[in-house]
Amino acid sequence: MPSGSGEQLWDPVVRVLHWALVLSFATAWGLGKFGPDQMTLHFYAGYTVAAIVVLRVLWGFVGPQTARFASFVKGPGAVLRYARHLPDRKPSNTWGHNPVGALFVVGVLLVLALQILSGLFADPEDYINVGPLAQYVSSDITRKALSLHEPLSTLLLVMVIAHIAAIGFYRRWKGEDLVTPMITGRKKG
Repeated sequence: MPSGSGEQLWDPVVRVLHWALVLSFATAWGLGKFGPDQMTLHFYAGYTVAAIVVLRVLWGFVGPQTARFASFVKGPGAVLRYARHLPDRKPSNTWGHNPVGALFVVGVLLVLALQILSGLFADPEDYINVGPLAQYVSSDITRKALSLHEPLSTLLLVMVIAHIAAIGFYRRWKGEDLVTPMITGRKKG
């Protein structure tokens, strides 16, 4: 782990994708919940979320070390060891994603992928808001996709709230600023 002050932690691609995901997910979620009834803008926001997820997964294999899944996704033992020290009132001193945070990253990417797929195949049978791939599957699949899309959006909202709560926990309890490095790319050691 690098030490010192103000060292590069998050590369520009990770930071841009993170904040673009915040904006596009918030837009897609808001338009999905509050309209308008014609979901064209919701679809475009969803396509943006899909592109971001695909790019982030690719970047997780070819990006710099802190962006790579291989550098931060750990086994159950490492997750449990880290989780045991979560209540400690001291900084975690992890460089990049900690093992518990890595679980969240993988989890949110998986749930986002399911949300995207359910939207692409959903058909509310209103002849307007049909997912672009719904015509290629049976009506049973389009109905199942539609029935998953709403609960997945709620799960994602819960995950966002948990993410924000974790950021607050690290700031107030552990004395770690997780937001500034995601803006500037640099972390004070």
